Amino acid sequence: GDINIFIVMVIASQLEPTYARTVYPCFDEPAMKATFNIRIVHDPSYVALSNMPAIDVSEMKDENGSLWAVTTFNTSLKMSTYLTAFVICDFDYVTRTERGNEIRIWARKEAVKNGYVDYALNITGPVFSFLEDLLNVSYPLPKTDLVALPDFGAGAMENWGLMTFQESSLMFLPSDKFTSRKAMIAIIVSHELGHQWFGNLVTMNWWNDLWLNEGLASYFEYLGATFVEPKISLVSSNDKIFYDRVVQPVLREDNEIGVRSLSESEDKIKGSFSLMSLFDSITYNKVRKYKILPLYLKEFSFSNANQDDLWTHIQMVIDAQDEVQLPASVKQIMDSWTCQNGFPVLTLNLTTGTINQEQFLNKKNENSTDSYNNTWIIPISWMRNGSSQPLMWLDKSSKVFPEMQVLESEYDWILLNVNLSGYYRVNYDQLNLKRLARLLENDPKVRSFFFLKFGYIQIETALELTKYLAREDELFVWNVVLLNLVPENLESTLKNYEVYPLLKKYLLKRMLPIYHYYAGFIRQNVDALEDDYFAQVYLEKLFATACWLGLQDCLNLSSELYAKWMDNPEYKIPFLIRRTVCCYGVAMGSDKEWNFAWEMYNHTDSTKEDKDILLSAMSCAKESWLLYRYLQYGLSDTLFPSNCTSVIILYVVTKDIGHRIAWEFVTENWPLLSERYGKQQLWVPFTSVALWLLPPSLCLSCKIQVQIFLPEMAFL
Repeated sequence: GDINIFIVMVIASQLEPTYARTVYPCFDEPAMKATFNIRIVHDPSYVALSNMPAIDVSEMKDENGSLWAVTTFNTSLKMSTYLTAFVICDFDYVTRTERGNEIRIWARKEAVKNGYVDYALNITGPVFSFLEDLLNVSYPLPKTDLVALPDFGAGAMENWGLMTFQESSLMFLPSDKFTSRKAMIAIIVSHELGHQWFGNLVTMNWWNDLWLNEGLASYFEYLGATFVEPKISLVSSNDKIFYDRVVQPVLREDNEIGVRSLSESEDKIKGSFSLMSLFDSITYNKVRKYKILPLYLKEFSFSNANQDDLWTHIQMVIDAQDEVQLPASVKQIMDSWTCQNGFPVLTLNLTTGTINQEQFLNKKNENSTDSYNNTWIIPISWMRNGSSQPLMWLDKSSKVFPEMQVLESEYDWILLNVNLSGYYRVNYDQLNLKRLARLLENDPKVRSFFFLKFGYIQIETALELTKYLAREDELFVWNVVLLNLVPENLESTLKNYEVYPLLKKYLLKRMLPIYHYYAGFIRQNVDALEDDYFAQVYLEKLFATACWLGLQDCLNLSSELYAKWMDNPEYKIPFLIRRTVCCYGVAMGSDKEWNFAWEMYNHTDSTKEDKDILLSAMSCAKESWLLYRYLQYGLSDTLFPSNCTSVIILYVVTKDIGHRIAWEFVTENWPLLSERYGKQQLWVPFTSVALWLLPPSLCLSCKIQVQIFLPEMAFL
């Protein structure tokens, strides 16, 4: 088909953390707040946006006689440099006013015309009002702009009064019936709006306490999303969504000796949201009742705070009431979590009632040692034989809890960390594991597979504990199982012949009931799932795993739906499994299927998300020459934007037959690639997935870089 290329010129800033200094002379430490007078000279056919409202637009001519527009903005409030921002674009906008706050949502003209940002406009004002009422602190700016950018690496950014977003984080297609899209937009918008208070009005003193910004914004993102989208049932599902989106990713990543403590970390600050669970007994209603956060905001408005300032305010509330009794000061408890590496794993001995704690480490890592003897002050929620028990505190490395000694009865069992509310993992002795395994046959809500990946229990033991899954009908539970048993990069596991056959043997037959249940909806009435949030979020992982394990019906379904799309390009493959269907549609086909994906990629109506799916799908081809041709296309200046090259190489190198093809391609074209795109851009994907394949001749400092990125591969 014809290829039409549209170039949209947009300039947008992203100054967090230390890029303000590259735009204007400044000290850009977050504590150095100031007011800003901003003036932008730009092409008259474009509009200029900044944090504050424009107060004047005039004209000027340069020395060549060319006409320029000059937009002057009102003086800003006292704020940190990293929150100053500007956008120059030819976008359109939709607008409405909420309590005197003019709200505008900006996007590409076609997107605005088609109503793609109407949903964002409908929820932004109500979330603003909700947060104002909840925090009892008014939003101090007269206007707020939210801008949808076609390509934005940061995801979203809370610049005061001028928030920027990836298009997919702000746009909702009116034809989309599925509520999960609304949920994600509501969560992301609520998160950035939460930052207008936590981060913008009150800012962490320095980057080591960045979690103060992110943790509190993450806390309010769910409250705001629930407020504007009660249909999503986030209230009843909140713990599951919170666990899946926040705790689980951090628990998976935050397990190496080398990770920094929270108070020093910038890359795992999202995990601080889970620290709210430490004060599970101080419920959200008590937070409101005692006005902890409003007092905190008012004291530090237009200023800066550190984590001790927040602990002081919470301690004041604890001291003023009798309902909650803590084993130590708020600062002592919280410092044990924010000033130490990683997180704890608790091991329960049922015979003695003893709980030991130690830092959770990857025991498969040869560099792991026992020298980290940290102790956390841990609130333990627990149940015995199905009955909830009073909260316990573990404040030592080892402690005996007489209440947790079990009887000889094989039906006497104990479960710690009920509802996964705590930021720690739990391991059990063999006695309790056997009893919990028996329990799973009757009550499939107990999960013990977290330890598989890090060597705490053998894979065979973990898989034995999944016997009950043949009767498990909750996608949330299945998703947690698959995330822990099946790696993100599925096909790379084919190299581990010890694991793959076990997964295939144990998982495939247990997946059949839930797979066929949802495959029936996909084939007959996918619209029936439009309010099923968990199906929309988790079904892709289930289907991708089924196809990867070779389930013939999954492969056939992918081929059927892909062929249906080829017969009628107007047909929409259900987005719930679109990525999987496109991948295996190409994989099960020939050059005909691949060429169709290529044609659709270049279709003018393809959204950025569709393009990303097809970029990945084209790497799923099983014929080597197609993969090689795809890599060659990636070198072209006219067929792809330059930033797609490393993405294409990454997709190909992670596929089973793509490893060697990608490396042959890279070595053949190294001079051209390094000259055109720079070694740094190409280095990123290889450090994360295929570093061990690096030819030594390509990089003399490989060993040093390997030690930085992948310590276990340092033998290279």
